[in-house]
Amino acid sequence: VQLQASGGGLVQPGGSLRLSCTASGSIFSINDMGWYRQAPGKQRESVAQTASGGGTNHAESVKGRFTISRDNAKNTVYLQMNSLKPEDTGVYYCKIRAIRLGSSLWTDYWGQGTLVTVSS
Repeated sequence: VQLQASGGGLVQPGGSLRLSCTASGSIFSINDMGWYRQAPGKQRESVAQTASGGGTNHAESVKGRFTISRDNAKNTVYLQMNSLKPEDTGVYYCKIRAIRLGSSLWTDYWGQGTLVTVSS
């Protein structure tokens, strides 16, 4: 199972970015999908999560500004980020919980990370 994340970049404060993460490989089923971020010198933290049934959860720091969504047909999770602030700067990682074909175990898979820099 491979995850390919894209959409990061440099943006001014108040700007917007949309991150995408697509899973590929021998996937039987995907349950949770989510985004995490790691700022320089800080621990990785959860940004937003979405369950297979469509429920979502966003960190307090991004509520009202970020929106997570998913396209199950494309095995893709998105993160729409609006009103970006300098403190949103960091490497953003996607994660899925999935079962591979031929397996019965739910496993977490991580993407390679995409850098978001919010600066004027």
